[in-house]
Amino acid sequence: MNHYEQEINLYFELKGTPESSREAYLRRINAFVNFMQDKHKCREDITESDIQQYILYLKKEKGLSPGTINNYISAIKFFYTCIVDKEWNPKKIPRMKRNRKLPVIPPKQDVLAILNATANLKHKAILVLIYGSGLRVGEVARLKICDICSKSMRVRVENAKHNTNRYTILSDIALRCCESISRHT
Repeated sequence: MNHYEQEINLYFELKGTPESSREAYLRRINAFVNFMQDKHKCREDITESDIQQYILYLKKEKGLSPGTINNYISAIKFFYTCIVDKEWNPKKIPRMKRNRKLPVIPPKQDVLAILNATANLKHKAILVLIYGSGLRVGEVARLKICDICSKSMRVRVENAKHNTNRYTILSDIALRCCESISRHT
């Protein structure tokens, strides 16, 4: 393991960074370092101009999206400021503007048709919670009965993405599905 990887892992361990974020940062930092090594640059000699050239490479040669390039910029910024210990100038290395696309929301009739066609009660409850409460699949998979509160009509979501906790709404349909499941188990 490279010396900088040990420094990065120590920082992430101290901060309590999730493993998925650690892996993503290391992968992007390694790609950047390899690019710099191909240019015969050691980490202490990296300049803002080198970072700009790498970002242009990601954009023009690799054809990456602005959102993905911004993820690279975040990893490089961390590497440059925390590991190389240099000052970051956001005026010289701006984040890319992302094109915001509106999500495709299926018509209510289509959603109801899917729910009505779902015979398996457990599958129906999963779909209703995803659609009605805005939960991710993994969040629904980790739910426990005690996370669903019929009095306040909300769902407690613990250890969600980025180890966050939150409450979300519980629809009447989702409550009925969950109550049916608890009666059958």
